[in-house]
Amino acid sequence: MYIVGIDPGKSGGVAFVSVENPYHDFWACSRTHMTEKDIVDELGSQAMSISRVFLEKVHSMPKQGVVSAFTFGTDYGFYKGVLAALKLSYVEVTPQAWQKELKCMSKGDKNVTKRKAQQVFPAHKKITHAIADSLLIAEYGRIISK
Repeated sequence: MYIVGIDPGKSGGVAFVSVENPYHDFWACSRTHMTEKDIVDELGSQAMSISRVFLEKVHSMPKQGVVSAFTFGTDYGFYKGVLAALKLSYVEVTPQAWQKELKCMSKGDKNVTKRKAQQVFPAHKKITHAIADSLLIAEYGRIISK
């Protein structure tokens, strides 16, 4: 069984972390390398082995441009729609909640969460900014689901 962590947005990702063997049985996909169809196919093909999904609860930021905020909201809604269509229940989690639990308060600095993901998942060949948060969201979900 897997816990799924989703960091919505064009530069986010989707991560699958095993409940039984989390530090060796996991993978993550960068949104920049996946189409909407790829995401639906990946989540759909794994649906029977997904125990819980954690979706980062996001909102627009002050001084964020209109186009950027619209795109961000569209991606967030896309994930909610896909999860509903696949009948996968999900828990929304704020960045503050998972970062506090994992002791990696980033204050917007993606390097903080990337370093934390590299510590938690050392077996992964390369942790990028695009997949770091999704891996940590899944890890947060795994920890609180015990």
